[in-house]
Amino acid sequence: MDDEKDMIVSEETEMTEESSEMLEKVSEETAIPSEQPEEAPAAADDASAPDEPQKPKTRKERIAFPLYDLASVVGTAVIAIMVVFTFFWRFVGVIGPSMLPTLHEDDWLAVSSVPKEPKAGDIVIITQPNAFDEPIVKRVVATEGQTVDIRDGHVYLDGEKLVETYIAPDVMTQREDLDNYPLTVPEGHVFVLGDNRPHSSDSRSSAIGLIDSNYILGTVSFRLMPFGHWKVGMEYNYS
Repeated sequence: MDDEKDMIVSEETEMTEESSEMLEKVSEETAIPSEQPEEAPAAADDASAPDEPQKPKTRKERIAFPLYDLASVVGTAVIAIMVVFTFFWRFVGVIGPSMLPTLHEDDWLAVSSVPKEPKAGDIVIITQPNAFDEPIVKRVVATEGQTVDIRDGHVYLDGEKLVETYIAPDVMTQREDLDNYPLTVPEGHVFVLGDNRPHSSDSRSSAIGLIDSNYILGTVSFRLMPFGHWKVGMEYNYS
């Protein structure tokens, strides 16, 4: 009996030791690890590095950069002007006295390049071939379907005397070598006169004749030179 008791006690002791070992093992596995202090992030290298001093510009760079900017601005402006005057206006100089007192020789005009139907009173640049072999500047007096007559030193349009405020008061309009009045302007044509009637070759003369509208280069919009005298005398009144 004593031997059995000793065996039982021994077995209980071994079981107790084994239980203790298992409890210690579980305790170690489930133990919450101690928090380790977080390390502060390392400062950025570039933040701690001192700023590098900027290299001073050379004298050539100080001069070249403003000149480059100026050249860029001027180039852009020139291109813009070229585009405007290519597609909207062009420059034309006046030669001769045929448009006095409205236009003078060496006046410079801005001529619209946008095609439009010519109307009475417009000052136009004409490229139709003529006896002088050069473009001319004249005023449109009558358009297609209108009847022109010249008598007693005056112009009549559709039977009404034309009051022309753009010519000198003492100027008289005389017929030239084309003496087929009254004249009805055919389709697609205009009848033109110079404002200085005694010194103008125009639709009264066989050297010029009636003008095909397809040969009208453009209508005068304003005067460029002399500077400040923009208006070109577009008044056109009937009696």
